[in-house]
Amino acid sequence: VQLQACGGGLVQAGGSLRLSCAASGRTFSSYAMGWFRQAPGKEREFVAVIRWNGGSTYYAPSVKGRFTLSRDNAKNTVSLQMNSLKPEDTAVYYCAAVSRPITTTQAMTTGQYDYWGQGTQVTVSS
Repeated sequence: VQLQACGGGLVQAGGSLRLSCAASGRTFSSYAMGWFRQAPGKEREFVAVIRWNGGSTYYAPSVKGRFTLSRDNAKNTVSLQMNSLKPEDTAVYYCAAVSRPITTTQAMTTGQYDYWGQGTQVTVSS
Protein backbone atom coordinates (compact mmCIF):
# COMPACT_ATOMS: atom_id res chain seq x y z
CA VAL A 1 0.00 0.00 0.00
CA GLN A 2 1.30 3.42 -0.92
CA LEU A 3 0.01 6.79 0.18
CA GLN A 4 0.76 9.77 -2.01
CA ALA A 5 0.21 13.22 -0.53
CA CYS A 6 0.17 16.36 -2.60
CA GLY A 7 -1.12 19.91 -2.63
CA GLY A 8 1.30 21.68 -0.34
CA GLY A 9 2.81 25.04 -1.13
CA LEU A 10 3.42 28.60 -0.02
CA VAL A 11 0.48 30.78 0.91
CA GLN A 12 -0.05 34.03 2.76
CA ALA A 13 -1.74 34.10 6.13
CA GLY A 14 -5.49 33.95 5.71
CA GLY A 15 -5.18 31.95 2.51
CA SER A 16 -6.24 28.42 1.65
CA LEU A 17 -4.68 25.19 0.46
CA ARG A 18 -6.12 21.79 -0.33
CA LEU A 19 -4.09 18.68 0.40
CA SER A 20 -4.92 15.32 -1.07
CA CYS A 21 -3.82 11.83 -0.19
CA ALA A 22 -4.32 8.99 -2.64
CA ALA A 23 -3.98 5.37 -1.59
CA SER A 24 -2.87 2.73 -4.03
CA GLY A 25 -1.73 -0.84 -4.02
CA ARG A 26 -2.92 -4.23 -5.01
CA THR A 27 -5.43 -4.24 -2.17
CA PHE A 28 -6.32 -1.42 0.09
CA SER A 29 -8.52 -1.74 3.10
CA SER A 30 -8.39 1.04 5.61
CA TYR A 31 -10.52 1.88 8.61
CA ALA A 32 -9.49 5.50 8.80
CA MET A 33 -7.17 8.07 7.31
CA GLY A 34 -5.43 10.65 9.40
CA TRP A 35 -3.40 13.77 8.83
CA PHE A 36 -0.49 14.79 10.98
CA ARG A 37 2.00 17.62 10.72
CA GLN A 38 5.51 18.26 11.88
CA ALA A 39 7.12 21.66 12.21
CA PRO A 40 10.91 22.05 12.43
CA GLY A 41 12.18 21.05 15.84
CA LYS A 42 8.79 19.78 16.97
CA GLU A 43 7.14 16.41 17.30
CA ARG A 44 4.66 15.18 14.77
CA GLU A 45 1.20 16.22 15.87
CA PHE A 46 -2.31 15.11 15.05
CA VAL A 47 -4.39 17.28 12.73
CA ALA A 48 -7.51 15.37 11.76
CA VAL A 49 -8.93 11.92 11.04
CA ILE A 50 -11.76 10.57 8.94
CA ARG A 51 -13.34 7.14 8.97
CA TRP A 52 -13.99 5.59 5.57
CA ASN A 53 -17.26 4.03 6.68
CA GLY A 54 -19.66 6.82 7.48
CA GLY A 55 -17.18 9.64 7.02
CA SER A 56 -17.10 10.76 10.65
CA THR A 57 -14.31 13.21 11.37
CA TYR A 58 -12.39 14.57 14.31
CA TYR A 59 -10.13 17.59 14.36
CA ALA A 60 -7.43 18.92 16.61
CA PRO A 61 -8.66 22.02 18.47
CA SER A 62 -6.04 24.13 16.73
CA VAL A 63 -7.56 23.51 13.29
CA LYS A 64 -11.22 22.89 14.06
CA GLY A 65 -13.43 25.28 12.16
CA ARG A 66 -10.68 26.05 9.65
CA PHE A 67 -9.80 22.64 8.21
CA THR A 68 -12.24 20.20 6.63
CA LEU A 69 -11.65 16.55 5.77
CA SER A 70 -13.50 14.74 3.02
CA ARG A 71 -13.16 11.37 1.33
CA ASP A 72 -13.83 9.77 -2.01
CA ASN A 73 -14.26 6.07 -1.38
CA ALA A 74 -14.31 5.20 -5.06
CA LYS A 75 -10.93 6.84 -5.60
CA ASN A 76 -9.41 5.92 -2.24
CA THR A 77 -8.61 9.58 -1.78
CA VAL A 78 -8.86 11.87 1.22
CA SER A 79 -8.68 15.65 0.96
CA LEU A 80 -7.87 18.21 3.61
CA GLN A 81 -9.23 21.67 2.86
CA MET A 82 -7.30 24.23 4.89
CA ASN A 83 -8.76 27.72 5.19
CA SER A 84 -7.78 30.79 7.19
CA LEU A 85 -4.23 29.52 7.36
CA LYS A 86 -1.90 30.91 10.00
CA PRO A 87 1.89 31.02 10.14
CA GLU A 88 1.75 28.43 12.92
CA ASP A 89 0.22 25.99 10.44
CA THR A 90 3.58 25.84 8.68
CA ALA A 91 4.79 22.24 8.72
CA VAL A 92 5.27 19.12 6.68
CA TYR A 93 1.90 17.43 6.47
CA TYR A 94 1.64 13.65 6.42
CA CYS A 95 -1.30 11.41 5.64
CA ALA A 96 -1.57 8.01 7.25
CA ALA A 97 -3.85 5.01 7.14
CA VAL A 98 -4.90 2.51 9.77
CA SER A 99 -6.42 -0.80 8.79
CA ARG A 100 -8.21 -1.78 12.00
CA PRO A 101 -10.87 -0.08 14.11
CA ILE A 102 -9.46 2.40 16.58
CA THR A 103 -10.95 4.93 18.91
CA THR A 104 -10.76 8.66 18.33
CA THR A 105 -8.17 8.94 21.09
CA GLN A 106 -6.07 6.25 19.46
CA ALA A 107 -6.41 7.98 16.11
CA MET A 108 -4.52 10.93 17.52
CA THR A 109 -1.44 8.78 18.05
CA THR A 110 1.12 8.23 15.30
CA GLY A 111 1.90 4.71 16.47
CA GLN A 112 -1.58 3.47 15.58
CA TYR A 113 -1.13 3.96 11.85
CA ASP A 114 0.05 1.26 9.47
CA TYR A 115 0.95 3.29 6.41
CA TRP A 116 2.36 6.76 5.89
CA GLY A 117 2.68 9.10 2.95
CA GLN A 118 5.87 10.96 2.16
CA GLY A 119 4.76 14.35 3.44
CA THR A 120 4.03 17.63 1.71
CA GLN A 121 5.34 21.03 2.80
CA VAL A 122 2.92 23.76 3.77
CA THR A 123 4.38 27.21 4.40
CA VAL A 124 2.25 30.10 5.56
CA SER A 125 3.84 33.52 5.43
CA SER A 126 2.81 36.35 7.72
